[in-house]
Amino acid sequence: MIVVSDTSPLCYLILIGQQTLLQQLYGRVFIPPAVFDELSHPHSPESVQGWAAALPAWVEVLAPQHIADELAALDSGEAAAIALARDLQATVLLIDERTAVRFARSQGFLVTGILGVLVDAANSGLVSLADAFAALEQTNFHRSPTLFADLLKKHGSE
Repeated sequence: MIVVSDTSPLCYLILIGQQTLLQQLYGRVFIPPAVFDELSHPHSPESVQGWAAALPAWVEVLAPQHIADELAALDSGEAAAIALARDLQATVLLIDERTAVRFARSQGFLVTGILGVLVDAANSGLVSLADAFAALEQTNFHRSPTLFADLLKKHGSE
């Protein structure tokens, strides 16, 4: 399985202390240099910067060969992640931002974000979905007021 990640899913997993779920679910994750730069940026949370400074062996930074002009409307990390996913013929693209998700899906990618990762991890018995959502509520993650409750109802509380 080839998995490419944008910044947001990684950042939120780090913030809630669940970044190893990616290794447990996917084994290895590729990120483009633009994503690494966003994670390392001085405005990123300290824990995220620290994680990027000591990048785990299961994360590989790899530059895309070419970023197509059609990706110019997206954030640089999103565009680079989609371009890298194209290059690697990725199985899964981890991305959260709506515009980038719509574009990636229109290109035929299987896309999931932080919530999909957490649901998959809960379904695999790796994490309590209720606990993960409670931790995510302590961050600046944007969502509708009922999203977590709806997902817990659909996927179970544990």
